[in-house]
Amino acid sequence: MPIRPTVLLIALCVSTASLAQPAEDLRNLMSARAYGMGGAYRALGLGTEAVLGNPAAMALFPAYRVEGTGAWDVETKEGLLGISVLDAASSRLAMGIDYHWVSLGRGGARTSAHFSSLGVGLPLNQAVMLGVVARYLRLSGDSRYANSVTGDAGLLLRLSPSFMAGVSAHNLIDTDNAELTRYFTAHVGVLTQQLTVAADVRADFVTENTNTFTYSAGLEYLFGQVLPVRGGYTYDGFRKISQLSTGIGFVSEGGGGLDLAYRHDLGGEKGRLLALTIKLLMR
Repeated sequence: MPIRPTVLLIALCVSTASLAQPAEDLRNLMSARAYGMGGAYRALGLGTEAVLGNPAAMALFPAYRVEGTGAWDVETKEGLLGISVLDAASSRLAMGIDYHWVSLGRGGARTSAHFSSLGVGLPLNQAVMLGVVARYLRLSGDSRYANSVTGDAGLLLRLSPSFMAGVSAHNLIDTDNAELTRYFTAHVGVLTQQLTVAADVRADFVTENTNTFTYSAGLEYLFGQVLPVRGGYTYDGFRKISQLSTGIGFVSEGGGGLDLAYRHDLGGEKGRLLALTIKLLMR
């Protein structure tokens, strides 16, 4: 085969593959607790990651929360630092703010992203909650650039004291950025005093001009009211790989504490992600 067509074909394949990943980079920002449960967290409303998931979940439990998270992938050399505050106790309207700095790529292709979110959640009654969030992305690097504003919306139903189900729509404002393509989620969660089980489905009909689904499931068991142990599974529809997660935490008497998580990729770049979240809770 002539060299020039071969080079063009390889370049096309590489560029096509690269389109799949930017959209996922900012969809996987979460706390160590959520990482430990395989990314299944949107129906639970148990942490400030509700600002990043389904904003309606911010109004699920009245509390004042502050969380700081750091994560690092020892194989891909990508990482993040985040801090978030959620106030669902001062008034009926829950409000949350989140900021993440994210480092993506390697060497000359490394990109830095500043991702900020401001959201509100409103309980219409004990069973129905609505939420919206505005997001700002500032991203710069040799190969990627963004300076955009978009938004999400969510609905969460408390079908019983222990069973929640919800849907959310993300990046509703079209920004023409590969990092902010539109996607949708559906999620369920069951919370009891000791056992939590959750599942999420993420659907993208835009990024690859086809229907791409990502599935997550996880559980948590609380030992002695102080030691949560977690496990989870994710199927990444973009990279066509599975991920296994595990985590452990410590819950103080006041409800704060810390969480540790590890995520192991089965395939792809064989990522090995470690995450730590320190959290403060006041009711």
